[in-house]
Amino acid sequence: MRRSLLAPLIVALPVLVGHGVSQAQPPCTDMGGTVSDDVCYIHTVTGAYTFDATFPMDDADMAPMIDYLTQTRDGFVNVSQMPGSRDLPYELDAHATEYHSGTPRHGTQSVVFKIFQDVGGAHPVTWYKAFDYNLDTGQPITFDTLFKPGSKPLAVIFPIVQADLARQTGQPALIPQGDGMDPSHYQNFAITDDELIFFFSQGELLSSDAGANVVHVPRSAVASLLA
Repeated sequence: MRRSLLAPLIVALPVLVGHGVSQAQPPCTDMGGTVSDDVCYIHTVTGAYTFDATFPMDDADMAPMIDYLTQTRDGFVNVSQMPGSRDLPYELDAHATEYHSGTPRHGTQSVVFKIFQDVGGAHPVTWYKAFDYNLDTGQPITFDTLFKPGSKPLAVIFPIVQADLARQTGQPALIPQGDGMDPSHYQNFAITDDELIFFFSQGELLSSDAGANVVHVPRSAVASLLA
């Protein structure tokens, strides 16, 4: 199940306390947003930039998500205010989609940001950032902990990714074996009852002009490998 929340990374300037979540105000208010139906909506417009974001307020582990979003925003704002910045206003959009597996309050929760950034260069950039959480153990889920120790999930996943990206682009997806079998390219994913969804940032597996890509892998294909 998923819930849409729609309405290279710049080095950020960390400004948060402790884990990064402000101790003075709720995280949405602290970022200048408003809450409606458990979703935070942020819309900031200045002469130098626009910043729009949405994210769920019911995330099981808010601190890492808020840390990342705040640092990304602050780095973007810093660049927009540098002397010599051109083609203003710059633009940053960060919209999250929420996914679940299992029964309510159990199973897993995934929050995936699709982030679009235009800082006046020749080409804007789109990338993904996912946060996955095991609601039963109270622990984050990584690609490594998603699968059984010693298993080789990419031997199954990579051919599915290769074939689906070829279908999406209408041409052979000539992904080098080294890249396709590198777990670092599979860190952004969501979990549902029926599938694993992998999110590939612009230029991650294919050339940059192919944009950002999403591939759905049936859970049945990797069921015996899941932890």
